Amino acid sequence: MSRRPGRSSNPGDGPVQLTFLGAAQNVTGSQYLLEVGDLRLLVDCGLYQERELKGRNWQRFPIPPKTLDAVLLTHAHLDHCGLLPKLVHDGFHGPVYCTDATADIAEISLLDSAQIQEEDAETKRKRHERERRRGPYPELPLYTTEDARACLPLLSPVRYERAVKLAKGVTATFHDAGHVIGSAMIQVDISRNGSTTTVILSGDIGRWDHPILRDPTLFPEADYVLMESTYGDRLHEGTDTIKEQLAEVIKSTLAAGGNIVVPSFALERSQEVLYYLNELLMEKKIPRLKVLLDSPMAVSITNVFGKYPELFDDEMRQLLQRGKSPFEFPGLTLVRSVQESKAINFMKEPAMIVSGAGMCNGGRIKHHLVRNITRPESTILFVGYQAVGTLGRQIVDGARTVRILGETYPVRARIVQMTGFSAHADRDELLRWLSGFRRAPKRLFVVHGEMETARRFADRVQEKTGWDVSVPGYRERVVLE
Repeated sequence: MSRRPGRSSNPGDGPVQLTFLGAAQNVTGSQYLLEVGDLRLLVDCGLYQERELKGRNWQRFPIPPKTLDAVLLTHAHLDHCGLLPKLVHDGFHGPVYCTDATADIAEISLLDSAQIQEEDAETKRKRHERERRRGPYPELPLYTTEDARACLPLLSPVRYERAVKLAKGVTATFHDAGHVIGSAMIQVDISRNGSTTTVILSGDIGRWDHPILRDPTLFPEADYVLMESTYGDRLHEGTDTIKEQLAEVIKSTLAAGGNIVVPSFALERSQEVLYYLNELLMEKKIPRLKVLLDSPMAVSITNVFGKYPELFDDEMRQLLQRGKSPFEFPGLTLVRSVQESKAINFMKEPAMIVSGAGMCNGGRIKHHLVRNITRPESTILFVGYQAVGTLGRQIVDGARTVRILGETYPVRARIVQMTGFSAHADRDELLRWLSGFRRAPKRLFVVHGEMETARRFADRVQEKTGWDVSVPGYRERVVLE
């Protein structure tokens, strides 16, 4: 690993410290600083997406980016990688270790995010000029396409299960998280004075028996564990009911003459929706319909999936061997250009529109919501987590009116939320992941969950196991040894 100028490759005998710089008592903005003596590692560098926390995106990093030795990236969702362009702009020039698939998708997602940042800033500037007012954030992009491009040479792909040497006595090993393609749980081993300390950072934990990907990795032991808790206080609907629910929504909405509008994350969720649609069509449980994947980013990511068949589960590989790819079924149109996207609004035939962003906080989905949210015959179908303060959360929580693109609209469309699609483990699946540990870690840190959710999950783990469990706060620092 290339070290900062003037730094030794030996981190020394200083303390091992962990600082929680994001996704601590909230869900987005994942960012953790692991210090081993004078070695500084940043695990994830995510974008805040909750409305009340977006201001943190504009703040200076709590540590000077040029003092970091490396970034360890769990996966390419923006709440885990979306601040990398700002980190590089502000002085970081070290390696960003991640899996091959994550590197491919991070390139797509960061460039897309930068373009959205630029477009939203320009739209906001024009609107504020028209209304003669100023908003709470600068009328400038958080970062530019040029900033995003500067990140790409730093992406350093690694293989699952192969240790990467970070410094003398310090290695990182990436394990399959089963969350999205290329997602990883990261094991950091610190060997000093004849003993080894192991820290496991779960990233986002996937689900068992979920389509397309393999199951999450289990670990027999660790000294310290950071684990997510997004759904730590609830259970998902079973995946066996997804097709039944999806078929009902499609048939009833088509019968009413409306559109099914699906705010969907470009990575994994969009591909899962296509997977289930393909199965329903093969089984003739829904009529043929127009399906529009209106997200250049999702289209590009779908193409990346074809590069990594070794990451698929057995069922997905069998589908591909039979020539039944879920990404090529009749009626599916992959929409790329702005002109094609705008043309959707003038279609008379009902359709299913799958578009980003998944929490309705940017991108093309806002335009489709404007056209459909006031129509009682249309359905807005949510298939992913909606963070507090996002437009998506307002809608699923029953808001009667919502503000979209500077205008207020009444919510008249049917609103449906399906939790069975989630790529995050639910409460029982999180406990299943913890059951892999054969002995108690010295301490378990519960992160990446809304405050009450994380606390309820921590209490439940403590009751069941007797382990030392805590829910760290934002910028809290802990000495591990």
